[in-house]
Amino acid sequence: MSTANTTVVRPTDTELKSALRLALFFTAIKLALHLATNLWQAHLGWGYFRDEFYYLICARHLAWGYVDQGPIVAIQAKLTTALFGTSLAGVRMLSALGGATRAFLTGLLAWSLGGRRPAQTLAMICVLVAPLYLGIDSFLSMNSWESFFWMICLLALILIVRGGSNKLWLLFGLSAGIGLLNKPSMTFFLVALLIALIVTPQRKLLFNRWAAAGVALLILIALPNLIWQVHNHWPTLEFLHNGRVENKNIKLSPLAFIGAQILNLHPVTVLVWIPGLIWLLHNPQAKTWRWLGWMYLFFFAIMMTLHAKDYYVVPIYPILFAAGGIAWERRLAHRTLVQHNRAYAFPIAETILLVTGAIVLPMAIPVMTPQTWLRYTRATGLYKTSTNSENESSGILPQFYADRFGWQEEVDQVTKIYNALSPEDQKKVAIVCSNYGEASAINFLAHGLPFAISGHNNYWLWGPHGATGEIVIDITGFSPEEMRQTYDSVQIVGRMGTTYSMPYEHRNIYLVRGRHKSILAEWPEFKNYI
Repeated sequence: MSTANTTVVRPTDTELKSALRLALFFTAIKLALHLATNLWQAHLGWGYFRDEFYYLICARHLAWGYVDQGPIVAIQAKLTTALFGTSLAGVRMLSALGGATRAFLTGLLAWSLGGRRPAQTLAMICVLVAPLYLGIDSFLSMNSWESFFWMICLLALILIVRGGSNKLWLLFGLSAGIGLLNKPSMTFFLVALLIALIVTPQRKLLFNRWAAAGVALLILIALPNLIWQVHNHWPTLEFLHNGRVENKNIKLSPLAFIGAQILNLHPVTVLVWIPGLIWLLHNPQAKTWRWLGWMYLFFFAIMMTLHAKDYYVVPIYPILFAAGGIAWERRLAHRTLVQHNRAYAFPIAETILLVTGAIVLPMAIPVMTPQTWLRYTRATGLYKTSTNSENESSGILPQFYADRFGWQEEVDQVTKIYNALSPEDQKKVAIVCSNYGEASAINFLAHGLPFAISGHNNYWLWGPHGATGEIVIDITGFSPEEMRQTYDSVQIVGRMGTTYSMPYEHRNIYLVRGRHKSILAEWPEFKNYI
């Protein structure tokens, strides 16, 4: 155990029980919020998000890896549909739970760093109102669980520093290994954490057999995905390379990247997480925890240098909220409410956070109809703050909302076209789509149709399902002239697109016959990892 441990006051059982009760209270609030809003969205007519369809189809093709994600989200989709059904609220249940665990762990992190009830409450309120957390926890996604795996790692190390057993390294390894299977970006978090430990006195934590055992467990858990990557010729690296080369994502300047963090986490919370970072890096009382501040700076620098999407940083902020709560608790220790260890010791600040959080809630979760949302955001000026993470134009709604429209209409049209075919043609027809959203919507929502195929990401690995191209329902977005270069007969039989859907999803639906070259023969050329 490092010398720094002797200066750290170990928490009492009473303090832990109090922290657990408070954390469970906020966990329940967070979970109830998402359950209610998910049910309300369905009532308002909002549909599934594009990526949700994809994850649900991945759940039908379980594997140790996928081109553009780890295997955990497919397992999540499999579990949530088995337990809660395929309704909008059902498929999002485990994501809501993932968000609730973030609130819970934020409270425990504040406790583990020495914070009392005032610090714990302030930190958890910040997590409750952060728009990006609200957004990613409101639909089926691997992002809702990222903070869980990251913060379990930090909590394990903090408890070791506080005098806990070195066997907690096994908990670290378990969480880190599953976290890597959840999303590869955890690699950069672990690199930043390792560098931070090495450059501070807490490097001593690394040199014991339990640390080695934890790392070995991490590698063992993540190894099947690595083997899958090798077996499939490193598709994730190809996917990431193509995204950079084709300029898929918006590249932010350093100043814009910092500004995005402020907007993502709610501008008022900057008064908590920035003091938290300063407290970790400079306050004498936080000397033991310097490595946490450096970890954030290293991770932020890595993400900014790589031109990562701005939201890739957000899983790390619960530790800064926890530290910020402590910074304010210590700063205002003379106040009566703080002295008496009241949960709501900063009533003005916490009320401002909750009220403004309610005001910006519609920017994160669609709790209004699209028409009402447009009027509300324009009246409040919030419309100008809506942003996209990719370069594709999203029309009148931001991409996060626009990608929930047009899917049922697509499926209805394709079903109508298929049903109009002769029984003989129905046996031969293939449905070819340009991307996983279009294909997955058909494969999830439709009944009795052939499996829709695409060359996009993991759909390419799933193959052409015997499609030859003799007769095809095509939704690839090419012009009639381009289609005639590939098929003998080209007929426009439908049109995709609604008022609110993504502009590039406004496209023709073709019924084509007589492909010049077989889809089976040309399948390698269909590959589109991006």
